[in-house]
Amino acid sequence: MPESPSVAVEVTDLVKRYGTRPAVAGASFTAAAGQVTAVLGPNGAGKTSTVECCEGLRKPDGGTVRVLGRDPLRDGGWLRPRVGVMLQGGGMPGAARAADVLQLAAAMYRRPRDPGELIAALDLGAQLRTPIRRLSGGQQQRLALAVALIGRPLVAFLDEPTAGLDPQARIVVHDLIRELRSTGVAVVLTTHLLDEAERLADQVVLMAGGRVVAAGSPQELTGGGGATLSFDAVAGVELTALAVQLPAGITVTEIRPGRYVVGSHSPQAQLSPADVAAVTAWCARLGMMPEGLTLGRRSLEDVFLEIAAREHPAAVAVR
Repeated sequence: MPESPSVAVEVTDLVKRYGTRPAVAGASFTAAAGQVTAVLGPNGAGKTSTVECCEGLRKPDGGTVRVLGRDPLRDGGWLRPRVGVMLQGGGMPGAARAADVLQLAAAMYRRPRDPGELIAALDLGAQLRTPIRRLSGGQQQRLALAVALIGRPLVAFLDEPTAGLDPQARIVVHDLIRELRSTGVAVVLTTHLLDEAERLADQVVLMAGGRVVAAGSPQELTGGGGATLSFDAVAGVELTALAVQLPAGITVTEIRPGRYVVGSHSPQAQLSPADVAAVTAWCARLGMMPEGLTLGRRSLEDVFLEIAAREHPAAVAVR
């Protein structure tokens, strides 16, 4: 495989508007070769618009996008043989048979992957003579992934690659993504499955309101998975009185109405037994029962909900 730059995708101050509504409002991040970069966010966060600008499917209204050092619009002819794209909506002709679509895609590349290899890996053999419109949603997803990977891309943009898949098929797709990473491919994927991103991604980019609100490895974002205290109580409780009782680095956030999480983003600030006692004493003073009180480990989902609640409260209701 030809050597690709260590920074395969670079997005700088990207702006994309639809009419007067900004879908992307100054997003910046990079994606490296040989890594999986997961772009996460609630519906309407700007994920798909950002990825479509990287794919050359939409024209940015501001900022710059570079893929393998090239402009996706101006240098589309150079990039297309080097970039694989899996669209959220599939984008394949409904009347065509699955085998014909995959063979046509392979014929467009100088050195395609063996279609039979992808057919076997994605369990598409029984569907090859079936028109695409008659395939199930999960089968169409697997075919779209095969089309995206048939040309041996240096960069693969995968929009919700496991949506609609059963658990076994999801594992197969995860293995394919890990294989791409091991061969030096830059994989940029969007997903609503935060546990999937936590398992697969080398870097996570969290978007809310069209902006990047946090970026880093899952370990960096979760603070190494430090202990958290979660509970349900009355929604909208003023948290200042509790926050001042907690040590520096320990925060309390209402991640959705009536759901509270106490913990730290930093490995240096860990939840202690005294902090747990302070939380329960605070609840007692308010005459409030902390229902479902649970000690656990901070996950990427916890971080995502906390950031969404802080940066873009309206987004918390729609994940």
